[in-house]
Amino acid sequence: MNASVPIQIKTIAEYHRLMELPKPEHPLVSVVKFEDIKRNPKSGPGSIIHHFYSIALKKDFHAKLKYGQQDFDFDEGVMHFMAPKQVLSVHSLTEEELKHSGWLLLIHPDFLWSTSLSKKIKEYEFFSYQVNEALHLSDKEETLVAGIIQHIADEYHTAIDQFSQEVIIAQIELLLTYSERFYQRQFITRKIANHRVLDQLEVLLIDYFAKDDLANKGIPTVQFIAERLNISPNYLSRLLQLLTGQSTKQFIHDKLIDLAKEKLSTTGLSVNEIAYNLGFEHPQSFNKLFKSKTNLSPLEFRQSFN
Repeated sequence: MNASVPIQIKTIAEYHRLMELPKPEHPLVSVVKFEDIKRNPKSGPGSIIHHFYSIALKKDFHAKLKYGQQDFDFDEGVMHFMAPKQVLSVHSLTEEELKHSGWLLLIHPDFLWSTSLSKKIKEYEFFSYQVNEALHLSDKEETLVAGIIQHIADEYHTAIDQFSQEVIIAQIELLLTYSERFYQRQFITRKIANHRVLDQLEVLLIDYFAKDDLANKGIPTVQFIAERLNISPNYLSRLLQLLTGQSTKQFIHDKLIDLAKEKLSTTGLSVNEIAYNLGFEHPQSFNKLFKSKTNLSPLEFRQSFN
């Protein structure tokens, strides 16, 4: 098998066959113990694409992962989330590094049809390629997560009835809610990394505005800034909200207004010229933003400064 070509795994049954596991008891939901996987990972594909959601709870994992096109930080991490059709590659030097224990929850999108989770699951940011670090759990949190996953397995191991799907969906939603809480806790506690992003943002905006060609480039968008920082727009906004109390757009506008104040107080350019030089297509938009930030019109600011 060519390890350079990702293998497409379209069903949970296919995954079980590939990993030499028993046939799944439910065609659309499965809980797998990593210890039960018999296939040697080194004999399998280097990259795989699941056509279903996967939530991994890994212990003592030391192999190197590539999630999409970037390295994935699993150092001391425990949980990893993948959405359908995402690419995951495993790179390891020794067979020992590939050995690990834990649980893997597989959820086919068809299982979520006609449920509230069908749409909501797409809103969880940790299923995004932009989240490139595993979720770190305390022993207590790990026990809680493992318990929920075990409840899901217990539910489909029993006789399936009209309530089975609803009970399993509720457990999955509970698992995702806890995961969101734990990621938020991790987000808050990793202050050094967060402040590093803020420093990078400051440098990026200073450099962008210093080139003095905003009239051609326009005002930087949230999407542009996030891409340059290699994080998702939502993640960036949450980070700035936490650190500064502002959204990314508000943060950009504040820097823009600081630049406008400098031009108003140190140059003889007209307000319209300054608006154009700052990337505004219409002076009215500049005037409106400036007044919303300073309670003064650009002209009033210039007059009060002088």
